[in-house]
Amino acid sequence: MKIEAFTVQGIPLIQEGDDVGAIISKLVQLDDGDIVAIASSVVAKSEGRVLRLKDITLGAEAKRIARANDEDPRFVQAVLNESEEVLIESPFMLTQTHAGHICVNAGVDRSNVQDGYVLLLPKNPDASAKRIKDTIKKETGKQICIVITDTCGRPFRIGQVGTAIGCTGISPTKDWRGEKDLFGRTLKITNEAIVDELASFANLMMGEGKDATPVVIIRGVKWQEDEGGVCKIHRPDAEDLIKGALRASKDMR
Repeated sequence: MKIEAFTVQGIPLIQEGDDVGAIISKLVQLDDGDIVAIASSVVAKSEGRVLRLKDITLGAEAKRIARANDEDPRFVQAVLNESEEVLIESPFMLTQTHAGHICVNAGVDRSNVQDGYVLLLPKNPDASAKRIKDTIKKETGKQICIVITDTCGRPFRIGQVGTAIGCTGISPTKDWRGEKDLFGRTLKITNEAIVDELASFANLMMGEGKDATPVVIIRGVKWQEDEGGVCKIHRPDAEDLIKGALRASKDMR
């Protein structure tokens, strides 16, 4: 396999209502089979997911958690509003978003947005990915897939990596179970998270600061078409031992 990857140059500062798919289509010559990786921040901005902190109505829970974390209670309230469940309250907030993604602060971000505002994740990243893919297909006629990325921390390791929070057109995993290893033994466990690997690869090129390169084209990877989205790799509650342990820890307090 030979893989080529490059950033799309000339992406403007995205505003609410901008058509991300149309912008990409005009700036790059796409090929069939390309993977278009897009930072969640530009998708969120196009969808108007920018919130002014002073407009937030505070609740008692936000004030309590903010005191424990020495945090702005309005920021905490924004996190609570975006959360289906809070798994850890302090010393940081680990939550599950309404879309099922588990991350610190529900992905609410104060970087790359003006002072006094926060940027929320796209409300439904899989649906966002599909809208962008459909636009690119209409504009270019090319059969591509979309991966929407965000940076996330990892348990047991220092540092953040790119993670897929939405996708369309590509199977999020490659299931190796049933295949043979080098010695002829049947693989029983490996189910490779392809879209997370692609998101992390793209994140190397996007940068985290003022690079202004939020779109990466990855070319040469063979992928299986699938419209199921990232939601297919959210581990079911009954199988999620770590989530269960966090819930039990909260109940014991």
